[in-house]
Amino acid sequence: MPKDASGPPRSLLVLGGTSAIGLATARRLIARGARLVHLAGRPSPALEKAADELTALGAEVRTVPFDALDPESHQASLGPVFAAGDVDLVLIAFGIAGDQARDESRPLDAVRVAQTNYTGAVGAGLLCGAALQEQGHGTLVVLSSAAGVRARRADFIYGSSKAGLDAFAQGLGDALYGTGVRVMVVRPGTVLDPGTPRGDARLTTTPGQVAAAIELGLRRGSETVWVPGGLRLVMSAVRGLPRPLFRRLVV
Repeated sequence: MPKDASGPPRSLLVLGGTSAIGLATARRLIARGARLVHLAGRPSPALEKAADELTALGAEVRTVPFDALDPESHQASLGPVFAAGDVDLVLIAFGIAGDQARDESRPLDAVRVAQTNYTGAVGAGLLCGAALQEQGHGTLVVLSSAAGVRARRADFIYGSSKAGLDAFAQGLGDALYGTGVRVMVVRPGTVLDPGTPRGDARLTTTPGQVAAAIELGLRRGSETVWVPGGLRLVMSAVRGLPRPLFRRLVV
């Protein structure tokens, strides 16, 4: 029997357990009543530190070994999480930006960006979507990027991987529609550290602002969240630019 999904999530699974956005989101949701957090990532001191910080906020935190680049291990890593009890929210927050200038001349590094951001998320997303459907409720939040709306010369490797992820997440949301499970796609602009100069506020954001937008999107039942919100109009205009003009205006 699907449970009422109108309230805040009580249990979370964060794929990308050291992600600044993932941790900022977990902190906000703990403040709203989340009491169990699964942090999934490669075992490391950073993952343990993140778990300790969230535990100090009053949540029970369990670390889960997870490697986005090893899809064959995902079932063994994530299956026990769902077997142990219902998960109200899954956040796919892992990803790498890569180095465009370097990766263009080192194709294997470019492939690693694509495998992490897209292939790894496809495997994990399908597995988690099926598990949420089996329990009859839950939300899958997928961290996409405004960079996926239209690939730029400056970061087309990263942008293309996010474009694939975004399309996949939308399709998964359609596939799960009516099952009690929903998918929310989050498209931030350039994510800066809190102390970094903002530049154009229409295009940039911080992990805390993305977390706040995710929380608001969950409460509203949104399917797509832009961060900042005005980025939606900016990217709509960018998407419609003729290609020769786009080349001249966007680097």
